[in-house]
Amino acid sequence: MKKQWAIPARANGEFVARMEDVLDLYAWPYDPARPVVCMDEKPYQLLAHARKPISAAPGRDRREDSEYVRHGTCSVFVWVEPLAGRRRVSARPRRTRIDWAQEIDRLLTMDYPKAEQVVLVLDNLNTHTLGSLYEAFAPAKAHALAARLELHHTPRHGSWLNIAEIELSALTRQCLDRRIEDLTVLNHELAAWQHATNADQRQVHWHFTTTDARTRLRHL
Repeated sequence: MKKQWAIPARANGEFVARMEDVLDLYAWPYDPARPVVCMDEKPYQLLAHARKPISAAPGRDRREDSEYVRHGTCSVFVWVEPLAGRRRVSARPRRTRIDWAQEIDRLLTMDYPKAEQVVLVLDNLNTHTLGSLYEAFAPAKAHALAARLELHHTPRHGSWLNIAEIELSALTRQCLDRRIEDLTVLNHELAAWQHATNADQRQVHWHFTTTDARTRLRHL
């Protein structure tokens, strides 16, 4: 008999509270002064070909050996503003608190310099806290950045609520489904994907509402 996965009642309440918080954000109208931005990140393995691939030819597909050479790992960061159809992607050698803080600095000072406050949806990774800003910057700068940032964490086991995860899935299929051995080349490819996707101004219209959640997830 298959074992059922049980969630403690207290965890149920926490899940519902965070879920409804995020769903309420997705129902907001577009406001450039307080844009809703979603972020996610994933590890990516840099790989090189052990043998040079054979190029495609008429009647023959490109051929490559299954053997590869590891060139380390990195972390790919994805930032998406669903209602504006805007996203930014970049790769860093690591995903430490300092890396996340530096990405937040770029988000607030370069991506949204005129926004009064950026409302950020993200998961519960231990680097995704305001404390990371204070580890990376002097107190005055960290405080200034934190004042313009409003964090909303998705519930545990509820990463499907993060629109950035959807974008990350599309990025993986469209750009990261091949061997890339160098971080510089990877960032070049990510920039090309970002430019092409933003040119389409592809927005994300979220249809799953708080009312839907209360109907379909009554067991919680």
